[in-house]
Amino acid sequence: MFENSQESRTNLSELGEFGLIDHLTKNFSPKLESTVKAIGDDAAVLNFENKQTLVSTDLLIEGVHFDLAYMPLKHLGYKAVMVNLSDIYAMNGTATQVTISIAVSNRFPVEALEELYAGIQLAAKLYNVDVIGGDTTSSTSGLMISVTALGVAEKDEVVYRDGAKPNDLLVLTGDLGAAYMGLQVLEREKEVFKANPNAQPDLDQYTYLIERQLKPEARKDIAPLLKDLEVKPTSMIDISDGLSSEIIHLCKNSKVGANLFEEKIPLDPAVISVCEEFEIDSTMIALSGGEDYELLFTISQDDYDKIKGNPHLTVIGHMTEENEGMHLVTRANQKLPLIARGWNSMEEKKD
Repeated sequence: MFENSQESRTNLSELGEFGLIDHLTKNFSPKLESTVKAIGDDAAVLNFENKQTLVSTDLLIEGVHFDLAYMPLKHLGYKAVMVNLSDIYAMNGTATQVTISIAVSNRFPVEALEELYAGIQLAAKLYNVDVIGGDTTSSTSGLMISVTALGVAEKDEVVYRDGAKPNDLLVLTGDLGAAYMGLQVLEREKEVFKANPNAQPDLDQYTYLIERQLKPEARKDIAPLLKDLEVKPTSMIDISDGLSSEIIHLCKNSKVGANLFEEKIPLDPAVISVCEEFEIDSTMIALSGGEDYELLFTISQDDYDKIKGNPHLTVIGHMTEENEGMHLVTRANQKLPLIARGWNSMEEKKD
């Protein structure tokens, strides 16, 4: 997708590993006081004083997590950072630094990697994090990106997955399903293009869905919002693998059950419309789609009045005793067992 997008094409071998690192990171300069030493030495030096340090790592692999047929490299760089920052925000923390490591084959010119790092730089700027290091190496099987995110939180403000109690309310930020349906649109257009390379797709009506897939935004606004509302979640997780999987994670870690109400799940009208077009059930997409990077958390019922009516937050259910199990309560008031059908990176792929 980048073969003809650049007038010049610089082979990676012209720069070498260390020259490539210097070239790609020359525009990164630390902005945070907690970054004592960033790129340029054997290790970064950070000073978080007396706060808890949060660390999260993700690995993205071409052909497994992304497809360069429709994923622009600048968007990929941005998304790679978002995936990791979301984990920090899911701990009720503030993201501060990231490291970026890539394995890349010689089919990628330097100019392509410049696009990738432009997306990384934009994400770092908008989310106020410092890029403090990383590594580059060669690959025989395409592009791989590993991002490690660091963050901080006061000891009494960190939120884990294991704190939910029976009768706690289950709360969700934003809406669900758009990222998955954006992926379906892109996959469909890819097949159309393969059949007819001259076809020009009209994607205007799918803008929101495609943006949610290619350029997701992590919810850095939620921790300060909850602090202003004087609400501390009892448990929290980000939605990367689908709503059902994440509820099950909270339940198993907290040793509780849950009732999720179908009618309460927030869906954007564009999701409902495209689900009808693809003849897919929109509730199933919300439950199993993944890559929404919204936050799912529980709060005490005593805090309900503090969040009631907030446009960023939706109460979608409540926690129960563990022996009551985990259920979806349908619009017809039927209780169905909640089953994890979300993304599984270890699932065997069918040829």
